[in-house]
Amino acid sequence: MNEITINAPADFHVHLRQGELSKLVTPHVRKGGFTLAYVMPNLKPPVTSTEMALAYKKELEAIDPNVEYLMTLYLSPELTPDEIKKAKAAGIVGVKSYPRGVTTNSDSGIESYEVYYPVFKAMEEEGMVLNLHGEIPSDAASNVCVLNAENAFLPHLRTLHAAFPRLRIVLEHATTRAAVETVKSLGDTVACSITAHHLDLTVDDWAGQSFNFCKPVAKYPDDRLALREIVKQGHPRFFLGSDSAPHLVQAKSVATPSSGCAAGVYTSPFLLPLMAHLLESFGALDNLQAFVSSNGRRFYQHEVEAGQEKPVRLRRQTLQLEETLSLDDQSVAPFMAGKQLNWSIVE
Repeated sequence: MNEITINAPADFHVHLRQGELSKLVTPHVRKGGFTLAYVMPNLKPPVTSTEMALAYKKELEAIDPNVEYLMTLYLSPELTPDEIKKAKAAGIVGVKSYPRGVTTNSDSGIESYEVYYPVFKAMEEEGMVLNLHGEIPSDAASNVCVLNAENAFLPHLRTLHAAFPRLRIVLEHATTRAAVETVKSLGDTVACSITAHHLDLTVDDWAGQSFNFCKPVAKYPDDRLALREIVKQGHPRFFLGSDSAPHLVQAKSVATPSSGCAAGVYTSPFLLPLMAHLLESFGALDNLQAFVSSNGRRFYQHEVEAGQEKPVRLRRQTLQLEETLSLDDQSVAPFMAGKQLNWSIVE
């Protein structure tokens, strides 16, 4: 197989930042082969209202109007059932939950879910999606750290699904075999996104290498194998959400005694060739269309008819990845910087 045609690639988890950095990274969605971006709301301040989401969408469309931006709200005390109804009417698709302090710009994250049950009920009724960052904060007293924070979160996922069986829930950027098995065991309203980098990395790849460091962290080889296996099986409730998360080079490369480096891996500029490269490496290339488009679009009820969008063609051709990508004084280093992929987009 030397050429592949992919219809309507969709990235169901991407960070497009704000300000000057957004001007650099937003065009990379289309550069990487995608025309749909499910946009995360963890800005400063976080996107907590319909007005803020629509204003952010307008900013993104001004940078690149050729991408469809699906917007989300940040789960916070300001969010009410009435705001959910307003958001749904305005075309906002989901609400993202961040446990407090576990990742970038999550200081306003949640500490308990029960207080949000009226919001979740309204989401269930309106047909919105709940996106869960599936970790709990590290806590030495209960033996929780970055390596087991995802597994410790999974009972919360089960509880939420039992309480709201018709609410569509996505466990975001799964990294463990336990997460895969939990999602498989639940009903058709529970799905799971998987990143490109978690299909490639294990703990050894980020220990001491800040540019591979992200939250949630990559786990053990058997966990990576579980992610690869579920993609290879073509399970319909597992799909791509890149969690492509750009940070300025200096924020990724420098840690101090009082603060660590930024958490995030950046894959947007070459995401579709990267997915072909990775899936081929573990025998799942036949499932590329399902994983990067069909499965996610079906779950999000955002399917497109054949021919509605121009397909993206990939060719078996070496793609040399940039060391950095820059605009004015903004510079980011992508995943696998300076390395080569086996597939390229045919313009």
